[in-house]
Amino acid sequence: MQDAHVLLPDMSGCLSTLPGNVSRVSYFAVFDGHGGARASRFAAENLHHTLAKKFPTGDAENTDKLIKRCLLDTFKQTDEDFLKKASSQKPVWKDGSTATCVLVVDDMVYVANLGDSRAVMCRMEAAADGQKRSVTLALSKEHNPTIYEERMRIQRAGGTVRDGRVLGVLEVSRSIGDGQYKRCGVISTPDLRRCQLTPNDRFIILACDGLFKVFSADEAVKFVLGVLQEGSEEKGAVQMEEERRFEAACQQLASEAVRRGCADNVTVILVSIGY
Repeated sequence: MQDAHVLLPDMSGCLSTLPGNVSRVSYFAVFDGHGGARASRFAAENLHHTLAKKFPTGDAENTDKLIKRCLLDTFKQTDEDFLKKASSQKPVWKDGSTATCVLVVDDMVYVANLGDSRAVMCRMEAAADGQKRSVTLALSKEHNPTIYEERMRIQRAGGTVRDGRVLGVLEVSRSIGDGQYKRCGVISTPDLRRCQLTPNDRFIILACDGLFKVFSADEAVKFVLGVLQEGSEEKGAVQMEEERRFEAACQQLASEAVRRGCADNVTVILVSIGY
């Protein structure tokens, strides 16, 4: 098992002070390691502490811009710190990891990701017949060497893409760690997305590619909605509390991925949105 994950529904304990215009910060992350579990474990243990140190303070007017800069700097620092540690080992560590981090600052969601772990959000919208329908919003972008821009960067750096992999080996084109591929155009600059929460938003799914190999994003959202619906309609007993329903939906989604034949690790975080 080379995955790692972090759940910090209230991150204020890690932050020295919050900016004056911010009342709550939450952080959720999934890291899918390859070549060993050391890069994913290092990122899970350190990335949010580095983020906390770089997080904007005071009454900054351009908090949005500062948070984005903070996320970019945090990923760069985490990668550099791990590579420094990895290169000092005998033999040198060759581990790498994806990273998908969701930072919720009041009602604004920031997602920073590297590699092929993903974040998707379920938003309910009114349909023509008056019923509410779920819409699946992608909050992250996959980075693999078959994508044109990624392949071009790798080739410009002197690397090659064979069988959809960097040098025929590495499946992702951005990661933390993977020191031996950094000279081939594999970078640790995350894709950044921002999304404002609305009263129609239900939940966010964060998961490694083990889930998305056997579920499309839309299928995963509909599966979770189905389990939540069952929990709210349970006969005889008092309705399951919301927390237990989400716990059940998360467990069942991961179990179903395994049942469908996913041979990879499956890590799933389900974040309930209470607006």
